[in-house]
Amino acid sequence: MTASQRLSGKSFKCSEEEEDHLERYFKKSELIPCIVQEASTNEVLMLAYMNRESMAKTLETGYTWFYSRSRQTLWNKGATSGHTQKVISMYADCDDDTLLVKVVQTGAACHTGSHSCFYKEIARN
Repeated sequence: MTASQRLSGKSFKCSEEEEDHLERYFKKSELIPCIVQEASTNEVLMLAYMNRESMAKTLETGYTWFYSRSRQTLWNKGATSGHTQKVISMYADCDDDTLLVKVVQTGAACHTGSHSCFYKEIARN
């Protein structure tokens, strides 16, 4: 069973072997970029960073956890706002150094109240 299949509507506890397996994603850096997409539309909602612990918590709980670079602490998306992200599937890129997480977004993904953090179009000259 793949991690995506296990995440689909369910949470699971990472075994020690699975947690050790997470190391492959953090060979180049302690933090890796994580692109978050709305599962039903593929709309890009946000970009955040995960460390090994936040990735393990995401896999364990079925909800997104990130590492806040400004606060230097773990951050459970929606814990205070209620704007949660239920994880449907997770993917690694070809180099295992970037993640794509498909979610069901409740409320706004952006701290500004926008559904997506990517709402400021840059006009061409």
